[in-house]
Amino acid sequence: MEELLTFVAQSLVDHPEQVRVTKTEGPEGVILELNVAEEDMGKVIGKQGRIAKAIRTLVKAATPKDGAHVFVEIQRPIESMADDMEDAADSPEDGWELPAPGEDA
Repeated sequence: MEELLTFVAQSLVDHPEQVRVTKTEGPEGVILELNVAEEDMGKVIGKQGRIAKAIRTLVKAATPKDGAHVFVEIQRPIESMADDMEDAADSPEDGWELPAPGEDA
């Protein structure tokens, strides 16, 4: 399954060398985590998630009937998550700011 997911993802993206698939076995089945370059996220998700759904359907169809359930998770790039955390730290959530000590609210 990992090879199939890697092949499909590399066929869709502009940066195939950055495609990574990680397999994790859990109690409910196998989880395949797909990581791609930030610029390629839209290509593996598609409009309204249609490409992502097609990828999941293809992997499910290739899974043996008596095999464990296989789940495909598309992960956000680590750099993108770090940027989001920095942005959240720089700006207060929902535009609210806490008053400085000694100020009236």
